[in-house]
Amino acid sequence: MNINRTHFTKHWDFILLDVLILQLSLVLAHLIVRGVEHNYINDLNLFMAGLMFVCQVLAIAFTDNYSGILRRGPLDEAYGVIKGLIETGVTVTVAIFLTRMYLYVSRLETGTAFLLFAVLSYLTRQLVKSGLRRSAQKSNKLKQLILITDTENAGKAIDSLITENVYRDFRISKILLLDGNKGEDIKGIPATSATDDALRYICHEWVDEAFILQPESGNYPKHIVDSLMQMGITVNYMITSFTDTTLPYTTVTQLGSYNVLSFSRRQVSTGELIVKRIMDILGGLIGCILTLILTIFIAPAIWAEDKGPVFFTQKRVGRNGKIFKMHKFRSMYKDAEQRKKDLEKQNKIGSGLMFKMDDDPRILGSHKKDKNGKPKGIGNFIRRTSIDEFPQFFDVLIGNMSLVGTRPPTVDEYNRYELQHRIRMSAKPGITGMWQVSGRSDITDFDEVVRLDTEYIDNWSLYLDIKIILKTIGVVLKGKGAS
Repeated sequence: MNINRTHFTKHWDFILLDVLILQLSLVLAHLIVRGVEHNYINDLNLFMAGLMFVCQVLAIAFTDNYSGILRRGPLDEAYGVIKGLIETGVTVTVAIFLTRMYLYVSRLETGTAFLLFAVLSYLTRQLVKSGLRRSAQKSNKLKQLILITDTENAGKAIDSLITENVYRDFRISKILLLDGNKGEDIKGIPATSATDDALRYICHEWVDEAFILQPESGNYPKHIVDSLMQMGITVNYMITSFTDTTLPYTTVTQLGSYNVLSFSRRQVSTGELIVKRIMDILGGLIGCILTLILTIFIAPAIWAEDKGPVFFTQKRVGRNGKIFKMHKFRSMYKDAEQRKKDLEKQNKIGSGLMFKMDDDPRILGSHKKDKNGKPKGIGNFIRRTSIDEFPQFFDVLIGNMSLVGTRPPTVDEYNRYELQHRIRMSAKPGITGMWQVSGRSDITDFDEVVRLDTEYIDNWSLYLDIKIILKTIGVVLKGKGAS
């Protein structure tokens, strides 16, 4: 019988340790900040302890932070601790504001508790895993696994399955070769041909599971699988082509009545998407309030320069090619789209996959110059300060965009995309993103834009989103990178 447990319950021991460590960190932080003479047992501290517990459990339940924890090295574990801390911290922050406890909670005490938790959790995880690794060296505690493959793939399979300094709960006890070779020991593990005699041997030996690594040119070993299933041995099946590094994420899912293998460049847990959406909603609400305030001042200036709508609405291409309407403060004259065709020759991006030019005459008030000859019209001010982007917070709030993502192309830009450009559309478009904080006015090579967006997609995390948001605030305040 193969027991399938979700990430929420599979590593319950590490989860329980982290819950206890966070509560211990709260007590230690209280002692450090307030001293031993100040009693920890009071209504506020008990409330915070309960709130921390609930928020931590919610963060754990809706993320996959404990997935593969036993296989992580020291650096990956440090990232895992920080990632989990951010997820819990965001949840706690939202809860504190919703309950209005921010009026009473000590930021220094809470911050100290989180810092202590990060250190203690990391050290505890490393100690526990070290103990498990030493314990696992005793073969009588390991599952007995038989490897079924051909001679060519046997050595590579052993190297992949048995990795140094990584916890594993199995030992390869025997290799059965599908190519008919009688075989010799392969890397110290006895090997023989996968015959009926070998299967009868398995019937009378200690075997917990079998791993079948089918050669690409081989046929499905139905007879062997049927025999193993008849004996009640769990079978793990894979063909060698699925080890292709261009298919880094492979999962078994259901499509209609079919069980299928799904390949993707990036896998994101439902919990992470929920946290990202919560961040979008909170950021969207704050952004919409700021947009309404800005409208009071910006609208008259736009109207005075070019009587017409204050907001500019344009069809853009969103995630996976879905068309949506994006909103901005109008920073160009009403006939800007018609005049664009006459200015194509001055486009700094020769491919036509994006449009950028210096001293764009379509911008409101662009004919006005300062003493250095630089445009100083209202449109240039709106674009230089990125004020034109603020109405997009409404698009974030309704779900067409995200705070962080890739720049949504226009329909005509999208229609010129080649295959290698389409990767940008696999993420929800954002107000800001990797290329925006990398000096967007200076980047005139569209392939570089695609590279930065691909880097964001392949390495996405909540931490990366927060990092980009903070960088964006800095870029906007300094007035750098705006077009």
